[in-house]
Amino acid sequence: MSRRFRGESRHKVDTKGRVSIPASFRRVIEAADPNWTSGSPPELVIVYGDHRRSYLECYTMEAIDEVDAKIDALPRGSMERKMLQRLFHGQSFPTSIDETGRLVLPAKLRSKIELEGEAFFIAAGDTFQIWKPETYEAEEAARTEAWLDELPDDFDPLEFLDAKKGE
Repeated sequence: MSRRFRGESRHKVDTKGRVSIPASFRRVIEAADPNWTSGSPPELVIVYGDHRRSYLECYTMEAIDEVDAKIDALPRGSMERKMLQRLFHGQSFPTSIDETGRLVLPAKLRSKIELEGEAFFIAAGDTFQIWKPETYEAEEAARTEAWLDELPDDFDPLEFLDAKKGE
C-alpha cells in the first residue's frame, strides 16, 4: 500500500482554474504514479460524478487502477458494472500536475461544484477531495458534527477500529 493523503488546506483558484496542490499531496500522487519520474508531471484522475456529488474526488493512478480492477471483475452487462463505468470512466477527468505544482480544473468541473476564488482540499486516505469551502462547511462538516453529537461525550472514535465486522 502506498502513502496516504493526510490533512486539509485552502488554496486560491485563479480565473483559468489553476490551483496549487498541497505539497504533501503532490508527494503521494508522485509515489502512486507508476509512470512518474523526477521532472515529469505526475498523473491523477478527478471523478466528478453525478448531480448528487458536490465535490471532486481525486484518485492517484494506483487508486484508480484498483477501482478499475474491481469494476472489471463485475459481470459484463450488469447494471452495477454499467453504473460504475459511467461514474469512474465517463464522469471523470484524467489530468496531471504542472511543473509549478498546480492542477488546472476545467470550467465544467469548477461550475459543477460552484468553485470560484478558493478551493478546500481534504484528505480521504488514498484519495482527496476538492470542495467549495462554504459547501464543505454546510454539508460535510455539519454532517460529521451531527453524527458526533449523537455519540456519548466520552466516546472515543478509535473504538470503531476494534469493532468486529457486522457490529
